[in-house]
Amino acid sequence: MKYKDYYEILGVARDADDAAIKSAYRKLARKYHPDVNKTKEAEDKFKDVNEAYEVLSDKAKRQRYDSLGSNWQSGADYTPPPGFENFSFNFNQGGGQSFDFGGSGFSDFFSSLFGDMMGGMSSGRAQSFGGFDFGQNAGSARQRRASSSKPEDLDITKNLNVTAKEIFDGKPISVTFTDVEKCGFCNGNGFCSRCGGTGILSTPRTVKVKLPKGVSEGKKVRLKGEGKTDAYGNKGDLYLVVHFKDSEYEFDGDNLVKEVEITPPEAVLGCSKEIQTLHGKINIKIPAGVSSGQSLRLKQMGLPKTGGYGDLNVKIKIVIQKNMSKDIIDLYKKIQQLQ
Repeated sequence: MKYKDYYEILGVARDADDAAIKSAYRKLARKYHPDVNKTKEAEDKFKDVNEAYEVLSDKAKRQRYDSLGSNWQSGADYTPPPGFENFSFNFNQGGGQSFDFGGSGFSDFFSSLFGDMMGGMSSGRAQSFGGFDFGQNAGSARQRRASSSKPEDLDITKNLNVTAKEIFDGKPISVTFTDVEKCGFCNGNGFCSRCGGTGILSTPRTVKVKLPKGVSEGKKVRLKGEGKTDAYGNKGDLYLVVHFKDSEYEFDGDNLVKEVEITPPEAVLGCSKEIQTLHGKINIKIPAGVSSGQSLRLKQMGLPKTGGYGDLNVKIKIVIQKNMSKDIIDLYKKIQQLQ
């Protein structure tokens, strides 16, 4: 069999500490992970990297490995020294049944040195190193986890803030949000190229939604198939909860409320005002003697609804001019005296 130089595989010195070994392992595992690198060469290197880390990160295994000495060259023909040659490549679990350790993902070299430390493992049993599974049952294990999820577990609910103009225009709205879910690949156990070992996946997504006419505050809009996806390709739904957020309008069902500011003289004498609505700019006539808080109803100038539009209620707000001149203040004093 061929000697494996685990220090060379990880690219670390023979006296490297645990932190250096772990750091080297993380970098190489990320580089050769099957989810990132699909080549056969990467798959073999990934197994070597994990095997090297399994040995060098374990004090007992590392001591046994180091006892071979440092004069071996990677790839050189290797025969176990006295005391190692009797470690079995096969493990018997009773009843005369034999299991081939090599099928678990370890090399013959590893098995010859550490077979006695890995007893009870049958062929095909997946090994997990730093959160990675490999072995012939790794995929089926993930499938078993996925199949146990309920359909509703794949659904996502998000809030959707919309303005009056977005509702009025009726065009598809782009919604960007971040999906946050538990990493089903490693469950937060060690390094993982998908989640960085945090156990949490954060995925930015953008979808488009067209709101139905007459949509109301708190209404749920369903986007079929835009939820999470499991290992079988089953997809949940995305539910967007509508919330009205607008700095210019207040919402009252299909009706809107818009505040218009006027001065005291305009309130007393009446005036015309040009205001911006969802339907364009219009001139409105404000009658004399209007009070602050009073509303003027503009029919069919609100949000779209079945068979037409809601109304726009113009709410009057009387404001006092700032930085008034002395002449204006004197006029107000005269008015006050006349009352």
